[in-house]
Amino acid sequence: MSQWPRWFQPGRPDAHLELGRRGEAAARAELERAGLRILCANYRHRRGEIDLVARDGEVLAFVEVKSRSSESWVRPAQAVGRTKQRMISDTALAYLAELGRPQVAFRFDVVEVLFSGPDIREVRHIPDAFPLAPGRMYR
Repeated sequence: MSQWPRWFQPGRPDAHLELGRRGEAAARAELERAGLRILCANYRHRRGEIDLVARDGEVLAFVEVKSRSSESWVRPAQAVGRTKQRMISDTALAYLAELGRPQVAFRFDVVEVLFSGPDIREVRHIPDAFPLAPGRMYR
């Protein structure tokens, strides 16, 4: 009998999807514990997807969740490169447009979720992890 849960079996094609779902649930719990109010999960627009939209006081936080079973290469937040930042920026602007372009402060956060086997080892919230992508504006 394997020590790993069925969903975490190496080689299983959808194991990374389950890891992502568990990571998003852990991120959501961490943000709520820190006092943020989750407004939306998995917001999709033709431009992309935002994992979580939360309210932190008067500020909207667009949150990218990065889950990893190993940090042997880099921290998960480092995987949010320029292309991903542009996609998140564009999707956030679409979200704000759907709300009628309110005058609200917003930021882009990253939550890293690190697993050690099937167990969550660390959840790290990085507020204001990156700025609105170059060339994008919100008025």
